[in-house]
Amino acid sequence: MKIRLKLTLLFAGLFAALLLVFALAIYFSNANQRAEEYFIRLRQLAITKTNLLLEAGVQPATLQLIYQSSLNTLPQEEVAVFDTSYHLLYHDAMDIDKVRETTGMIDSIIALKEIHFYYQDLQVTGFVYPFKGKTYVITAAAKDVDGLNKLKALRLQLGLGFAVAILLTLLAGVFFSRKALKPVSTMVEKVAEISASHLDLRLSEGNGKDEIAELALTFNRMLDRLENSFDAQKQFVSNISHELRTPLAAIIAELEVSAIKGRSPDEYRETLQFVLQDARRLSRLSKNLLDLAKASYDQSAITFKELRLDEVLLDARQDILQANTEYRADLVFEKEIEEGDCISIEGNEYLLKVAFSNLIENACKFSADKRCCITISFAGGGTILHFRDKGIGIPMQDLEEVFTPFYRGENKRYAPGNGIGLSLTKRIILLHHGTIAVDSRQGEGTTFTVTLSRA
Repeated sequence: MKIRLKLTLLFAGLFAALLLVFALAIYFSNANQRAEEYFIRLRQLAITKTNLLLEAGVQPATLQLIYQSSLNTLPQEEVAVFDTSYHLLYHDAMDIDKVRETTGMIDSIIALKEIHFYYQDLQVTGFVYPFKGKTYVITAAAKDVDGLNKLKALRLQLGLGFAVAILLTLLAGVFFSRKALKPVSTMVEKVAEISASHLDLRLSEGNGKDEIAELALTFNRMLDRLENSFDAQKQFVSNISHELRTPLAAIIAELEVSAIKGRSPDEYRETLQFVLQDARRLSRLSKNLLDLAKASYDQSAITFKELRLDEVLLDARQDILQANTEYRADLVFEKEIEEGDCISIEGNEYLLKVAFSNLIENACKFSADKRCCITISFAGGGTILHFRDKGIGIPMQDLEEVFTPFYRGENKRYAPGNGIGLSLTKRIILLHHGTIAVDSRQGEGTTFTVTLSRA
């Protein structure tokens, strides 16, 4: 069921319930008022007849004749007068007596002073009437034909009005729900036009104030993120293709040249060295790509636990020094650690080790002395790591791009690489809710500053 139909039915149902309660209240209020007024009229009529009988001394037969010929006689009217000894003093029409007063009824009237009830389609009232020191019991019954007809007409009018009102409500509900949801329909049509090749399309944000505008704004922001992600993916694939093509082309060229004609053992060894160098480059590239993929996961998919930063740094330092015997890395604490908690964080050990290894390797790779100095300091609730070198530095025009995947500046001629390390490092630090900054001066060196919140 569509929202438009749901809203229409919900609106019509709510209005119908309220209208029904209102109509029933009017009907029963009129019905009760009619009954009360008719009971009062019966009492007055009965008292009038009793006064004529007792005070004016009109004979019962004469009184019956008067009221039978009167134009004001009520339909099926019956008035009866009794004394407290159950003697019937007067009755309008004994031959058609429907109420048939019993001694029990008379006793109830005497005890309660006045009673009202219905008998078939007649309204009946009974009450005690004192007259000149004596007590009489009077009953009166009649059918309120005019009142019941008016009540029937009111019932018909309310029913017809209820049906017309519900019909108009349904029509109005369809109209207003269609008008209210028109922006959503327009949004659906626009969304249907958006595809991978048309991610530049955006939804109209309308007046920018209501919930529909808020939904459009949120959707447009999502499209912005998707478009950026698609663009980054395209650039990523393009860069990967370039990085893979270069070593593969070199390997193929070396092997093809070697296969053309026989060569000496030294020449073959030289060719194998070139091939091995390119193969290692490919292996390093594939490892970096896998690490980059891990760092791009949703945080909920990565396991975090409490760990000590100094231990992770020492492990990363040991791996770099084992792989590159000419490198040097010094770990310095700016002040003594009083408690282990001040250097503990919630993080993923493998990813942090990759990030620190990249920073240490970069510092050593671009320094003439192949040395990196790592200092650890504390400020507020965070741990600050500085990775310093005294290398060639980074040109000013390259500083803003150092964290861009596959970007390599002017320094690429000093050392081989693929431009993934620093972008991977930044993703890992951001994944741990930290920050990373770079400060560099050409010919003096570079400092990378990493700030991580303590556990």
